[in-house]
Amino acid sequence: MPWKEKSVLSQKQKFIACYESGKFTKTDLCREFGISRVTGNEIIKRYETEGWDALGDKSSAPRRHPNQTKETVKEAILYQRNKYPRWGARKIRALLFRDEKIENDDIPSEVTVNHILKKNGMIVSRGKGRRRIENQNPYFDPTEPNQIWSCDFKGKFRMQNRQYCNPLTVVDSMSRYIFAIEGLERADKEHSKPVFEKIFRENGLPEKMHSDNGPPFGNAVSLRRMTQLSVWLMEIGIIPVYSDPGHPEQNGRHERMHRELKADCTRPAGKNLRSQQYKFNKFRKEYNTERPHEALKMKTPAEVHIRSKREYPRIIRDWDYEKRFQAKMVTVNGAIRWKNDLIMVSSALSGKYIGLEEIDTGIFRVYYRMVELGIFNERTKRIYEIEDFNL
Repeated sequence: MPWKEKSVLSQKQKFIACYESGKFTKTDLCREFGISRVTGNEIIKRYETEGWDALGDKSSAPRRHPNQTKETVKEAILYQRNKYPRWGARKIRALLFRDEKIENDDIPSEVTVNHILKKNGMIVSRGKGRRRIENQNPYFDPTEPNQIWSCDFKGKFRMQNRQYCNPLTVVDSMSRYIFAIEGLERADKEHSKPVFEKIFRENGLPEKMHSDNGPPFGNAVSLRRMTQLSVWLMEIGIIPVYSDPGHPEQNGRHERMHRELKADCTRPAGKNLRSQQYKFNKFRKEYNTERPHEALKMKTPAEVHIRSKREYPRIIRDWDYEKRFQAKMVTVNGAIRWKNDLIMVSSALSGKYIGLEEIDTGIFRVYYRMVELGIFNERTKRIYEIEDFNL
């Protein structure tokens, strides 16, 4: 397990807190914390059977200790649960104080009562569902070129040589100008980033980049849906924005272009990636320079589009937060150290510095460079999505 020795216990506690929230799957959490699925299952098993104390190292610790719940108290807890099957740990613990046979000092905490009930099969754990993004119904209607570009991977398809082609498309949302249709071997950051770099060098930068929530553009279980690719976009001065999950119509202009692209370039598909790219290039030239567009008053995208004045930076410079911010480095596991705790941010920001601006007592706005990521509540030790937090 790659956690540093001094922070193993706090990391495990953070892992369990995220798991108990019900917003993440075990697979996603293990990936975020950099541990194996087997290790994650063992941590959860120890927690569910023995409580928080079990998260520490077991090495030389005695099997029994003075604070262990007495058997008579455990029996009383189980008796009350059988008698009142719908009552929770808090109410059952309150009943123990009324039992004259039990000393008050022997009554465990509410958490321990809950674990005793769970260990004896009297609490059925609810399934841990995947974190869901609440629909925000965003509206994207730029009035000038380069305000918003959109990017997407049109669904992969087999070429005649039986190999897959993953077309990456990048379009200016206002002028409908297609910057690129690139057939890639894989739809990941490593293959798509060079395409974006080439586009930015030739055409400058947009203010925002609109995409769906799929990789490599977005991650539904990450704060602000961040990925390594979207973090890079922030570093060069572009704000990533996203459609609601399951709502492709929010990027309808791009989707309509995809339908035409599919009809023209995949029926039939090319013999190989080279011949398929020839089809893409031909479609892009015709779409940009020959095809009149009704939304553009029958002009072509090339007649409407203008090059962005924002140049692609050759060097990504360090970001200096103003004095009102507290700068914190994100660890390799995606957390920041806050006093004696580790606060989860996102592994996509590992090694980067974020800024926290206090806006109320114990309440901070969290930024990466110029982009607001969320709201940190010092009391709950958690960073919330902006739309999920009520000031």
